Amino acid sequence: MTEENDLSTRLESCYTGVIHDVMRKMGLNNFVLPYNIQPLLPDRSLAGPVFTVSGHVDETLDDHQTYIEWTGFLSKAKFDHVVVCQPNDISMAHMGELSAETLNARGVRGYIVDGGCRDVSFIAKLGFRVYCRYFTPLDIVGSWAPDGFDVPIRIGDVPINPGDYICADRDGVCVIPQNQVDEITARAEADMQTEDKVRSAILQGVDPQEAYLKYRKF
Repeated sequence: MTEENDLSTRLESCYTGVIHDVMRKMGLNNFVLPYNIQPLLPDRSLAGPVFTVSGHVDETLDDHQTYIEWTGFLSKAKFDHVVVCQPNDISMAHMGELSAETLNARGVRGYIVDGGCRDVSFIAKLGFRVYCRYFTPLDIVGSWAPDGFDVPIRIGDVPINPGDYICADRDGVCVIPQNQVDEITARAEADMQTEDKVRSAILQGVDPQEAYLKYRKF
C-alpha cells in the first residue's frame, strides 16, 4: 500500500463531522461543498486525492466530437483519485452507467460533480461512489464538453485544487488542502478516540457535563 493510498484509507475511516470540527478549530473556512451535492450510496464514505475537471456548454458539438472529448476525459482520470467536476451547467447528466463502469475499472475511487447524473440504478448496483446535485436522463451529447484537467476549480464558495483531498459521506463533502491533510487526518483520528472515551463514560453513568469537562470534547 502506498503512502497516498494509506492516507485515503485513514480518511475513509473518519467522518465529515469530525473533519469539519478539526478544520474549524484550525481557523479554516470555505471547505464544505453545498449541501445539495448528495451521495448515490449514502452508506459508503469516500476519500482520496482530487483530480479536477472543468467543462462548459457547447451546442455546436456534433455527436462524434462529444464522445471524443468525453472519452478523452475518461482516459485522463487518475488511478486511486477522486474525480471532482465543475461542469458549469445545471441541466444535463455529467455521469452515466458506462462512464462510471469505465472509471471504476480504471481504479478511480469516486466521482463528485456540481451537476447531474443518470443511470442511477445501474451505478448504484455497480457500487461506484458518485455525489451529484440532481438526476436526469438528459445527456451531454451535442451539448457539453470538458475543457480542463487537473486545474483549480470552485464549487460554491469552495476552491478545489489538484492534489487536495476529499472526505465525503452521508452528511456531505469536505475539501482538505493538500499541505494540511496529514495534520488534519491525525487530529481527526485523535478526536475520534477522545469521543469514544466520552461516549463510554456517559454510557457508564457519568454526567454528560462532567464527561465534557474531563475530556474537553463533545
